[in-house]
Amino acid sequence: MTGIPYSDKSKVTAGLLQMLLPFVFVCGVGRLYSGHVGIGLTQLLLYLFGWILALVVIGWLVVPAVWLWSVIDGIVMLTGDPVDGHGRPLRS
Repeated sequence: MTGIPYSDKSKVTAGLLQMLLPFVFVCGVGRLYSGHVGIGLTQLLLYLFGWILALVVIGWLVVPAVWLWSVIDGIVMLTGDPVDGHGRPLRS
């Protein structure tokens, strides 16, 4: 209707991946799916390094922070109007 091309990615899939996979210890997958590779890799690598740094106590601060960031990001993706890596709106 508006002439704006939609992405071939789904908003619901991206949001659920981003929100539910942290419960099985994987963060950032929804962002990787939607084409935001920088944010997705940042969340994934910070989460993994947080577990490694847990041996020296600082990781116990990093892990919950990245986990919370990922879950809230998934909620925002589900309730908002997210775009893919090329700026096209995700399909509903």
